[in-house]
Amino acid sequence: MGQVLGRTDSGFAQVLPGKALVFPEDHQAHPKFRQEWWYLTANLHTDDGTALGLQWTQFRIALSAASPENPSPWASNQLFMAHAALTFKTQHLTAERWGRAMHNAQAPALISGPPLLVRLDDWQWQAQMAPNTPNNGLLPATLAVTDAQFAYQLQLSASAPLILQGDQGYSRKSADGKVASYYYSQPFIQVDGKVRHQGDWQHVSGVAWLDREWSSEFLSRQQQGWDWFALHLNDGSSLMLFQLRGSGTNDKPFYSGKRMFPDGRSRQLSAQDISMQPTAWQQTASGRYPVDWHLSLPSEQLELDITALNRNAVMPLSVAYWEGPISISGSQQGVGYLELTGY
Repeated sequence: MGQVLGRTDSGFAQVLPGKALVFPEDHQAHPKFRQEWWYLTANLHTDDGTALGLQWTQFRIALSAASPENPSPWASNQLFMAHAALTFKTQHLTAERWGRAMHNAQAPALISGPPLLVRLDDWQWQAQMAPNTPNNGLLPATLAVTDAQFAYQLQLSASAPLILQGDQGYSRKSADGKVASYYYSQPFIQVDGKVRHQGDWQHVSGVAWLDREWSSEFLSRQQQGWDWFALHLNDGSSLMLFQLRGSGTNDKPFYSGKRMFPDGRSRQLSAQDISMQPTAWQQTASGRYPVDWHLSLPSEQLELDITALNRNAVMPLSVAYWEGPISISGSQQGVGYLELTGY
């Protein structure tokens, strides 16, 4: 993971502090940066109470800093990769697609708008233009994913405002500040829709979280991967936490986090506010992952125990990682998602 995301060259745009994010423009692609993603995770339940999670992600990867000089519509330095997953307690289904940008509105891989359209073949996020909402044209939206093993069709809405992560959208990824991203979230999405599983469509509802992030270097060469938590707490707040792990056994992780509220308030957490300890590991075909955790945040008066819904929720795709729904117990209860990379 460090090799994939930890290298850049001087030709790509750099992430700098103090730059204001502008909407709806920043919902769109940023081709001058090396990579970015539109990342949705959802904690849902069927009408009979069965818990499930789903993920949809579209990545954009620039293969070079300069655009190709070839005038052909097939010539592009922008590559798209999309991941999808559907997770139950005893089953974890995944799918992946690739595409490239073309100078054509009918291209199979496309980011356009407003209203925002993020598409790779028949997997797509389609926003309905709502410029006077706190989401600035991001929501409401529909999300449709169709694969041979599973599918989902979702309606997504949120009345809470977007949250800028880090310092007004400037999210440091290293203690020295040499690695950073632009990063914002919508952690208060309401979901209603249907999921196809084992040939049958079932109604589902619940909550979701969208992350938007772009940079030209997500990890330093000394960093190996990350552990990322997106948590919905039962007091109505949400909590984003991550640690970036060093590649050496003595390297200290870099921590960051934010407590967020539906009225737009948020509190940035310092490294001293965050303690993360794995409590159970799972050996999988792709590696050994810490799937249960204890999180301690004394400044927020939170002691949280994290338990994976499915301990084998590995994404065995072009880049293998673990991603799955979790439940929360301890000083508060709730649901969320956990992502583990670099193991």
